[in-house]
Amino acid sequence: MDLDQARAFIRRHHRAVLATRHPSGRLQLTPVTVGVDEAGRVEVSTRETARKVRNLAQDPWASVCVMTDRFYGEWVQVEGEAEIVHLPEALEPLVDYYRRISGEHPDWDDYRAAMRRDRRVLVRVTLTRAGPDVQG
Repeated sequence: MDLDQARAFIRRHHRAVLATRHPSGRLQLTPVTVGVDEAGRVEVSTRETARKVRNLAQDPWASVCVMTDRFYGEWVQVEGEAEIVHLPEALEPLVDYYRRISGEHPDWDDYRAAMRRDRRVLVRVTLTRAGPDVQG
């Protein structure tokens, strides 16, 4: 599967599992909501204090398995290098992330305040690989 096909799938489907590398070497898996930004990077909103953020700060490799709401059926796996965007720089990109996935928020001031209160960051993954390339 090429990267553009994977991005098109992720623009339509937002349920995913993010894999990061724990310092012990094991993989840590986390259910997340994903989107694709204008540059084609996969994005995840999370808390600054989350283990996945600490993992990515030490090793920026990330893999994301994205599936449909039905769970069974089509899916894609993408991987690449992650970047962590912290507040205050993350605030407006977090608004864009929300809009791409959920549309307009009823109170953007309240949303921005919640992002600050929750110490949200935006994880952006620059994709280098996508699959599956064959069906089993």
